[in-house]
Amino acid sequence: MSYNLLKGKRGVIFGALNSNSIAWKVAERAVEEGATITLSNTPVAVRMGEISELGEKLNAEILPADATNCEDLEMVFQKSMEILGGKIDFVLHSIGMSPNVRKKRLYDDLDYDLLNKTLDISAISFHKMIQTAKKLDAINDYGSIVALSYVAAQRTLFGYNDMADAKALLESIARSFGYIYGREKNVRINTISQSPTLTTAGSGVKGMESLMDFANRMSPLGNANADECANYCIVMFSDLTRKVTMQNLYHDGGFSSMGMSLRAMDQYEKSFDKYRNPDGTIQYG
Repeated sequence: MSYNLLKGKRGVIFGALNSNSIAWKVAERAVEEGATITLSNTPVAVRMGEISELGEKLNAEILPADATNCEDLEMVFQKSMEILGGKIDFVLHSIGMSPNVRKKRLYDDLDYDLLNKTLDISAISFHKMIQTAKKLDAINDYGSIVALSYVAAQRTLFGYNDMADAKALLESIARSFGYIYGREKNVRINTISQSPTLTTAGSGVKGMESLMDFANRMSPLGNANADECANYCIVMFSDLTRKVTMQNLYHDGGFSSMGMSLRAMDQYEKSFDKYRNPDGTIQYG
């Protein structure tokens, strides 16, 4: 159902790869709500992914670019303004990748060159994106910039590795730049801390399916899926949230406020069954 929340607005969506991507869902919902958009991803992702299919479906031009390269980002914003016929109203940063995770390097045995790549791709690209847009004066007053984050930025979760550091930096950039861009141009910058979601990037995290099950059992409302996250992004792009900025907004079914749920405790107790002695005590070894 469409509410015309983005009627007449122009947007740039970074990071759509395939139909599992949250950015893909956001692009579909943005157009459904009346926006015109451009899409951007790395040249390799454009060649290897399915983004051309999305571009055809939404009548959205695809601008291949490396989000860690400021010249590429300048091209994206300049061409987007030309294609869409004016300044941009909203931007989505849905970019994240850890070479250390891909190579299964543990957190206490990181390759520091790969860590720098993780931070550059997953977080510093957000700063570069905002700084480039600001210098070009590419975003309208009360425009909205949103990046996708995860609760591991605040809490330790097994297997999330150096992506947790990247997400913490991402959220800090939203606060620091949110003050400057809000003060000077009324542009708002927020992050959305989403439930664990089985995207292409998410599937590379160790124990992702178990993590999703745990989060679902812990959350009173259950995990938020990619479609629901897209709806939240649309609200953040709309004029309904013109005074919301510098926030990390949890979209996780209540997980971030929980300590222990009955469903999670029940599963936890079952996990000890194979270690129980005949008298009911647990054999710890």
